[in-house]
Amino acid sequence: MRNIYDYTLDELAREFAPSYRAKQIYGWLYHRYIDDFDAMSNVSKELRAALKETFTTQCVKILKVEHSVDGSKKYLFGTQDGHSYEAVLLQMREEQSGEGGEKQSEARYTICLSSQIGCRVGCAFCCTGKGGFVRNLSAGEIVAQVVHIKRDNGFAPQKGLNIVFMGMGEPLDNFDNVVRAIGILASKDGLSIAPRRQTISTSGIAPRIEQLGRLNLGVQLALSLHAVNDALRSRLVPMNRSYNIREVLDVLRRFPIDSRKRLLFEYIMIKDVNDDLQSAKELLRLLNGFKAKVNLILFNPHEGSGFARPSAESVRKFQEFLLSRGLLCTLRKSLGLDISAACGQLREKNV
Repeated sequence: MRNIYDYTLDELAREFAPSYRAKQIYGWLYHRYIDDFDAMSNVSKELRAALKETFTTQCVKILKVEHSVDGSKKYLFGTQDGHSYEAVLLQMREEQSGEGGEKQSEARYTICLSSQIGCRVGCAFCCTGKGGFVRNLSAGEIVAQVVHIKRDNGFAPQKGLNIVFMGMGEPLDNFDNVVRAIGILASKDGLSIAPRRQTISTSGIAPRIEQLGRLNLGVQLALSLHAVNDALRSRLVPMNRSYNIREVLDVLRRFPIDSRKRLLFEYIMIKDVNDDLQSAKELLRLLNGFKAKVNLILFNPHEGSGFARPSAESVRKFQEFLLSRGLLCTLRKSLGLDISAACGQLREKNV
């Protein structure tokens, strides 16, 4: 049976004319998070029967939820073909209340989505690729992560969320399905998560970055840089052997970005590998001319990695140097570390 979460609103409208029927279905799926066709009470019996014969809403299911002390949650999803993948709900800010207990602002969340089961890239510091590559996720299996997480947390349909394709897999290695998922997530009749609130993180597949740029979807882009010379980057990020630093940066210079936004460069800091002041100086030189923001990420340990976290002093010197030279640079807090939900720690698991 076909996965209904794979379908855009226009595609459903072609299946079930007139178009208002598709909007009704989309409302049940994405505003009420209903996955039982029989419960769609304003849909005719004939249409419900046709939906049950043709489509399934059970492409994935939640196998396990782990809770972090920082408010983050890690979700293990099971697929119909017996595999699993993880996604993470990150609490970026707690709900703010006034002195009288009145709510001043809501909590802010980001969902870290996976695009593949496993990963082909095989970054040396990342746990995901250790189990090898299994397969791409379909667009519907990507979208379903958001639906399940919103339902599980009781989020209102209109609640603003940010999406980052920074979970398992290389998003641009699953280009067509990720692009389709971006469109479905952005549909105003569905989840209504605008492209500007969606970020794709890539290890640097230069032709795919160029292709994504030509589509001009309005999404944000983050490059997993992690090293300032090709010798080290090829060791840490094998993709660099195919598309080196200069080639990837040349493509990024042509990538369309919102005038209010910046290109993101992710830099995992590893003790005695890339955390020295000379690396900071080279990073500044590499990014000269970019409207850039650097996210420093402390290496997150996992079994068999052979790497270690840098000292607080080396991180402070690295960040202060970049800031003093006018390069916007933030230190990303490793949320979900206690449940192995931080950057580089996700992988396929058995329950």
